[in-house]
Amino acid sequence: MSLVNIKIEGQPYQVEAGLTILEAAKACGYEIPSLCAFNHGECNQGSCRVCLVEATGARGLVASCVYPVAEGMEIKISSPAAVQARRRSVELMLSNHNKNCQQCDKNGQCELLHVAQVTGAREDAFAGVHSETHIDTLAPGLIRDTSKCILCGRCIARCSNAHGMGILGFENRGFNTFVAPAENRSFADSPCIQCGQCVNVCPTGALMEHSEIDKVDAAFKAGKHVIVQAAPAVRAAIGEEFDNPVGTPCTGKMIAALRRLGFERVYDVNFGADLTIMEEGTELLGRLQNGGVLPMITSCSPGWINYAEYNYGDLLPHLSSCKSPHEMQGAIIKSYWAQEKGIDPKDIFVVSIMPCVAKKFEKEREQLITNGNPDVDAVLTTRELARMIRRAGIMFNRLPDEDWDQDIMGDYTGAGVIFGVTGGVMEAALRTVYFKLTGKECEPIEITAVRGHDAGIREASLDINGTTVNVAIASGMKSAKVLLDEIREGKSKYQFIEIMGCPGGCINGGGQPYVRPCFMPNEADDILDTYKEKRAQALYSEDERQVLRQSHNNPQIIELYEKYLGEPNSHKAHELLHTTYAAREGFNDVEKK
Repeated sequence: MSLVNIKIEGQPYQVEAGLTILEAAKACGYEIPSLCAFNHGECNQGSCRVCLVEATGARGLVASCVYPVAEGMEIKISSPAAVQARRRSVELMLSNHNKNCQQCDKNGQCELLHVAQVTGAREDAFAGVHSETHIDTLAPGLIRDTSKCILCGRCIARCSNAHGMGILGFENRGFNTFVAPAENRSFADSPCIQCGQCVNVCPTGALMEHSEIDKVDAAFKAGKHVIVQAAPAVRAAIGEEFDNPVGTPCTGKMIAALRRLGFERVYDVNFGADLTIMEEGTELLGRLQNGGVLPMITSCSPGWINYAEYNYGDLLPHLSSCKSPHEMQGAIIKSYWAQEKGIDPKDIFVVSIMPCVAKKFEKEREQLITNGNPDVDAVLTTRELARMIRRAGIMFNRLPDEDWDQDIMGDYTGAGVIFGVTGGVMEAALRTVYFKLTGKECEPIEITAVRGHDAGIREASLDINGTTVNVAIASGMKSAKVLLDEIREGKSKYQFIEIMGCPGGCINGGGQPYVRPCFMPNEADDILDTYKEKRAQALYSEDERQVLRQSHNNPQIIELYEKYLGEPNSHKAHELLHTTYAAREGFNDVEKK
């Protein structure tokens, strides 16, 4: 690593050659405000002009997010010219911005407001005509409001970098430029997979999840039996909304908060994850032993399912027919649970707390209506749950640690917990498949070859009682595409593949708390590099603490099959716990929104 000598505000420093001024300044303890720049150059257009500084050798002020350091360079961040230019850049953005901050769900975590405060920008420094506003509220998962867009390009870059897709792009030119799917179509009429990764990087409220808090409020008001179930990744991140360090497990306090919000029962989706493994593991064994379609691919990530239906309709027979865990559990609540409690399923309202925006789309699928009732009625993201907790005046960090309701579906295993991490579904399934093939528990129980939080492809080969099982794991559709193209070309060597829509899995879902260093002063400078690992470790630690760590050993799962379902993949199980898929056109032929 070669170093160069620079000066910042007259102070000498040595920094790594090749860094931008923005990166070098941060390494030296200076925070230059920026908006378009994000995550080590994932988006560095130099377009927002909020990071302007003086640098020797340059004719004028330079955008520090794209301008590299050089030997002997002297940088001035707080010169009068730089300070005034940064302020003017922000004021120009504010002049074309919808400033209804009190109504914006991004309030408190809006980077535009943050840089306005840092630069001393005045709200009404410039007055004039606003660009035409385009609002899209048709998709179940996402809302787009261009009146709050600053044209930073982060969402465009994230869609491309995570998924290799170009759903979003710049439309028109000059003052009329805005961000949208092609031809300004709605997200509902484009091949958007509804993952919400664009929401995670948007610095303002221009892209948001479609809130369903009002639906939940209405269910309470109507006197429904409102049952809530929370996914494993939520407990690993909800604490961040209340200033806990990233990776702090807050299971007990989350349960206590849900009870105080008035939910009649508070259940863990880990039960549904254990149930998924019983069904999916049995399905895999059936395909291995009976010449079924291989490789079999997991089906619990709705973003991935959307991608498959849009782009790989010919490969849909490779997908497991299993519903996702929260949909399975919703179906059980409205059938077995309702029967045991003597309640009409129509009077039950199931709410899923998810790290995922695509789950909002998933619950609307016609294939996930059982006996005339949707398996799940509302999906709230981790962020929406935090809003409800704050609205209720609940002091989260002062709550006692409470446990899940234990009637009928309270037990879960460590295998269910790790569903929230990329590779976790694979590991949980292999623990049970190993037992089914050998009659013995897998030792060691941790299958570390399939672990790893980064997007990309991981693979492993396991010898299970003389049967070699080749597996692969991918998260993010750019990685998944490599594996899918191999299958399409007849070159795949795998029997089982796990695919997750969001890079890193559910811990990095589109509905999780925002990771913004400017709002996280107590986190290390590398938090954008480490947050997924920290959240993942919270789930792996909970797995290690469980007495039961294999789905097939969950006593309430065993009881469910004995009393109601019969056996995994039975006719009854298929009616309630399995689904179908259908190829879809990438762009619907409808009127543009």
